[in-house]
Amino acid sequence: MTQGITAREQVPVMIDIQGVRKVYPIQGGEVVALDGIGLRIRQGDIYGVIGMSGAGKSTLIRCINRLDAPTEGRILIDEKDILLMKRRELLKMRRSVAMIFQQFNLLMQRTVLGNICFPLEISGVPHAKAMARARELLDIVSLQDKANAYPAQLSGGQKQRVAIARALATEPRVLLCDEATSALDPLTTQSILALLQDINRRMGITIVIITHEMTVIRQICTRVAIIDDGRIAEKGDVSEVFSRPKTAAARRLFLGAEEEIPIGKRCLRIAFGGTDTYEPVIANMILACGVPVNILSSSIQMVGGQQRGQMLIELPDDADGARRALDYLATQNVTVEEVSGNASGANDLLID
Repeated sequence: MTQGITAREQVPVMIDIQGVRKVYPIQGGEVVALDGIGLRIRQGDIYGVIGMSGAGKSTLIRCINRLDAPTEGRILIDEKDILLMKRRELLKMRRSVAMIFQQFNLLMQRTVLGNICFPLEISGVPHAKAMARARELLDIVSLQDKANAYPAQLSGGQKQRVAIARALATEPRVLLCDEATSALDPLTTQSILALLQDINRRMGITIVIITHEMTVIRQICTRVAIIDDGRIAEKGDVSEVFSRPKTAAARRLFLGAEEEIPIGKRCLRIAFGGTDTYEPVIANMILACGVPVNILSSSIQMVGGQQRGQMLIELPDDADGARRALDYLATQNVTVEEVSGNASGANDLLID
């Protein structure tokens, strides 16, 4: 490996979004939907873009496949600027950048097999070859017995599986998912996410997931960008952002709510993972140091297939006792961050 270059940086960039701005004119002014968005999504990523309603995430995904055109900026897919593409180039690009939607968008008058064949027919693929490809994809999404069924006869999860198979028909290199699980129940959501993860591993397809659901990010995404009011508030590895959320937007999404930190008190956010999730770190600290601490909140969640925990504790007012507690935590396999008592954010990282 080259000195100073990480393994991740050696992976080719599949989608390079540079300074993208999208402004919609309205009567008497304008609405800035995206404001200077910059993201680099590498080949093979499962990249989640999360934000609250109206944050700009759906506008962003429409810009990525040029269903909408940015007001400013550049979007490169596989090193080609899609904003400079003519119609023929754009159609070719869209065959390699497929999309699935919240409401499935299936053709109700066509069978499952007919829906999957549709993009192949448009591309001029011979009928026999298109049918063979469609049956292969039905096997991948585990719907072999539904080939002749119509969308009205399917459950929501089955409809989304058909939509995924249809999206894969043209052998895309990128799959864009716009709130693809929002209309599904939790168990069906898990099965669809597991399917997407399997497709990513088996086919190496880069997946971009637009969502407002943190469970989606935690379950399968390798990277995450948090979009807030049209800007990227925070981005990075999912486990890193979970362990060390730096912004109010990240804490709100990853921790479930803004933390209520007592005014004027020294508090610590402790993050732990793996087997350490079940270690009684705080109980052992209290016994070893002889200091009382107040546990303000705690949670354990699955992040990227691994259990990760968060805990917010209030240190004792006694400075010596607080230092003993910090010294003890420094010997444990946890990440510790001191957070301010005015609830405005976090101070410098203390222990890692």
